[in-house]
Amino acid sequence: MRHRLAGRHLNRTSAHRKAMRRNMAASLIQHGAIRTTQVKAKELRRFIEPIITIARDGTLHARRRVLAKMPDRPMTDDEGEFLNQTVVQKLFDEIAPRYADRPGGYTRIIRLDERRIGDAGSQVIIQLVEEGESGSAEGGGPSRRKRRAARRHEAAAATGLSDQSENGAEDTEEAEDTPAEEKPSDEETADQPEPEDPETEEKDE
Repeated sequence: MRHRLAGRHLNRTSAHRKAMRRNMAASLIQHGAIRTTQVKAKELRRFIEPIITIARDGTLHARRRVLAKMPDRPMTDDEGEFLNQTVVQKLFDEIAPRYADRPGGYTRIIRLDERRIGDAGSQVIIQLVEEGESGSAEGGGPSRRKRRAARRHEAAAATGLSDQSENGAEDTEEAEDTPAEEKPSDEETADQPEPEDPETEEKDE
């Protein structure tokens, strides 16, 4: 029984699997996206993402660790001409700095509707995530649930402010409509006679 053994055999020997992962990783770094089967794409993701994490250090020791896992090879253009940059150089110069502040999740797997001719295997496209994109691990941005909750809170706050403004306007209008109680002035109080005490009137009688 295969207890505590991670990974897929893919109906290949260990040497064949190792060479296949290296070649696919180099192609992914060179082109940014490749087309393969779903099972091989998942195996490639487990292989390439730790390599990108190591390359983020940018040190000589990190370069040696990457070369131990994935030997370097020159890159060519569409016409077959060799470029001045190798796969590992592109990894350290362009790809690793792109994910300097990203905590993992450097690749994306997109499923395709069409099947492979022969065995009808499911086809996918595995590609490197562009800079600034967000995801579940895509760290750094809020999820769809959080965005919807934020919109609800904004709407509730806006309605609360409008209710308060309407209530305040009604209070001011009522205050303007109702006249203030007029208090008698000092001159009017002085002119008015003082009230007579009824007890004094009875004694006089």
